Amino acid sequence: MSGQFQAYQIGKSDEGQRCVLTQLSDNDLMEGDVTVDVEYTTLNYKDGLALTGRSPIIRKFPLTPGIDFSGTVSESSHSGFSAGDRVILNGFGVGEGHSGGYAQKARVSGDWLVALPEGLDTRHAMAIGTAGYTAMLSIMALEDHGINPGDGDILVTGASGGVGSVAVAILNRLGHRVVATTGRMNEKEFLIDLGAADVLDRADFSEKARPLGKELWSGAIDVAGGNTLANVLSQLKYGGAAAICGLAESMNLPTTVAPFILRGISMYGIDSVNAPISKRKIAWQRLASDLDLDLLDSLSFDLDFADLPQAAEDILAGKIRGRAVVKVP
Repeated sequence: MSGQFQAYQIGKSDEGQRCVLTQLSDNDLMEGDVTVDVEYTTLNYKDGLALTGRSPIIRKFPLTPGIDFSGTVSESSHSGFSAGDRVILNGFGVGEGHSGGYAQKARVSGDWLVALPEGLDTRHAMAIGTAGYTAMLSIMALEDHGINPGDGDILVTGASGGVGSVAVAILNRLGHRVVATTGRMNEKEFLIDLGAADVLDRADFSEKARPLGKELWSGAIDVAGGNTLANVLSQLKYGGAAAICGLAESMNLPTTVAPFILRGISMYGIDSVNAPISKRKIAWQRLASDLDLDLLDSLSFDLDFADLPQAAEDILAGKIRGRAVVKVP
């Protein structure tokens, strides 16, 4: 008899998409060579879109959402993993086209997994989650560009969210002077506690951008897109760079070529879904060494597994601060 386990499942009918908490069996697990007992998951913006059906994130029905998880391998025919190994999964279409972390069990390809780095436990891994991992990929892109702490301020947009809050904390620890933007100025003290030297209102970046603005930032990490990103690009210093990892404001980019050809700036697209395992391993090792775990605890909070549907509405409404950690029952 196949083992029963608890899972969220999203189905689709003529009435639309519907998410239910249900019981599944091992026969419902999808293809893969590693089975994981899921211990923790989290709530990302993309998960909010999937759970609510606001955007066509789910590509196959029925499906268990959840784009990341951490846990312990229970069965494996993959050469890289054995029963008892602790692992992390981010991306690779999990929670979109392959059942993901909002379940007590997941079966996936071992090629998608990263071994839990020394210094992290499975809860810390999901306090970091895809958002924190994306923040580290963004920081690595700015470092590869050659940006150093002495080069000037780094701007982080949407800093109250998951990517932004982790980025602020890590950049500050690495010695950078960080300026944060947020649409919730009541979060100013929270961001300063994370390491922001200054906090600006998101509204300051909401108007149509000039082709060239005052040179303010050596680098930037942007989660917004739209007018916000256009303004950020126009304000980059000569030779500066922006790492682009979100579209919370807009997918559009109403800008000009002026800052690129007159100031020699660069823009790096950050793909957290299909990044190669070699880069993922480096990012997770860096997270284990460069992120203050006490600070991580201060920017994360516990979210009950049963409350995920309501929390999905909250994250889309901008009501979630920091990182939500979900203990899978």
